[in-house]
Amino acid sequence: MSLGFESPELRALRADLALALRAAAHHGLGEGVCNHFSLELPDGSGRFLLNPRGLLWSEVQADDIVMIDMHGAVLAGRHPVEPTAMHIHAAVHRIGRKACVLHTHMPYATALTLTARRGLDTTLSQNAMRFHGRVAVDAQYNGLALDISEGERIAHSMNGADVVFMGNHGVIVCGERIDHAWDDLYYLERACMAQVLAASTGSPLQPVEPAIAQRVCEQTLGERLQSELFFAALRRQL
Repeated sequence: MSLGFESPELRALRADLALALRAAAHHGLGEGVCNHFSLELPDGSGRFLLNPRGLLWSEVQADDIVMIDMHGAVLAGRHPVEPTAMHIHAAVHRIGRKACVLHTHMPYATALTLTARRGLDTTLSQNAMRFHGRVAVDAQYNGLALDISEGERIAHSMNGADVVFMGNHGVIVCGERIDHAWDDLYYLERACMAQVLAASTGSPLQPVEPAIAQRVCEQTLGERLQSELFFAALRRQL
């Protein structure tokens, strides 16, 4: 059954999406009024929730969230949406089959997209290891995603990964739940920050064996209660 925009289920999802945006702003992960978070409706309709154009993440509330379809048409909500958001998020939801899509230009992760490696070394910090085997790199920068073909190219470059580092651009973090995806977004930036700071010392970096990184990833994903508790704490705080 298709869920209505004002149904209790959708109001709860809108509130969670707005909370994720405010929390990201609180932790310095936003950039002006740019970047977007989206959450696909669980009713199989292909519709998804998205933050609107022109609002700071810090001010977004549940009533500001809009609902659009896979073609980018606004179905409900009082605000317009930004074109690149429609093209990128619609494609990742449709092609990547991701329920929650978080796109940011957060500083340290974006800094790594400017390097020759283009992304995170998942054998360095413990925070980085949670992403071992979950990361893709899209090294081809084509300018702003102002048409559906660029959104589709980005989505295909993910090849099923939960995280994609977009060369010279930013990152996309995906998940099946907003609290799990937000937790990954936060710790991705922390991992990238540690790598940038370590590299800035000029000393050689010391990775672990890939098998250890894989084990840490499995340990982290095997028990996500910590992610849920973190999101609940953000709800109390923000």
